[in-house]
Amino acid sequence: METALRLFRERGYDATTMRAIAAEAGVSVGSAYYYFASKEQLIQAYYDQAQSAHEAASREILARERAFAARLQGVLSAWVRVSEPYHAFAVKFFKHAAEPDNPLSPFSAESAPARDSSVALYREVVEGCADRMDPELRAELPELLWLLSMGVVLFWVHDTSPGCERTYRLIDRSVPLVDRLVALSYLPGLRGVTRDFIEVVRELRE
Repeated sequence: METALRLFRERGYDATTMRAIAAEAGVSVGSAYYYFASKEQLIQAYYDQAQSAHEAASREILARERAFAARLQGVLSAWVRVSEPYHAFAVKFFKHAAEPDNPLSPFSAESAPARDSSVALYREVVEGCADRMDPELRAELPELLWLLSMGVVLFWVHDTSPGCERTYRLIDRSVPLVDRLVALSYLPGLRGVTRDFIEVVRELRE
């Protein structure tokens, strides 16, 4: 898989064949296909590995912090840190993942295992926090936070600043806004607005 990611970065996804990946990795083509039936499966394996690394990197912050904002900021920042070695690959590959009907899209059925694991991580962010929030919003929030993380990914792909410092700054500026909106959802006068927002989210999902 590491060989495939390197070749995708150097030659482009379309120009890299399974035969070339096998040759660079020092295995037969038959062996390569035994473990991965296609290039798409190699990318799905990368998604799964990246998600596992993100979960591991988030454990300390989730164990230490109870404030919603600190937990969310820690988890989002952890993703940027563990993804840094693959930034150059992501820049070359993103056009494929951005196609709505591409199996490599994070929204595709093929990407469901990694997507579900990521939503589950943001569910931990929400369920482990001590902040008060609207109960219905609390139930919907993990998936909404995953969508927020997809926005961070899009920004990160195009971030050319040293060490992706602009992406970290985006997280630093965005998380307090999300935190304030979540806190306001609990106020009696704004619960009607919160319900309307949740209904829109549910309708879009259907």
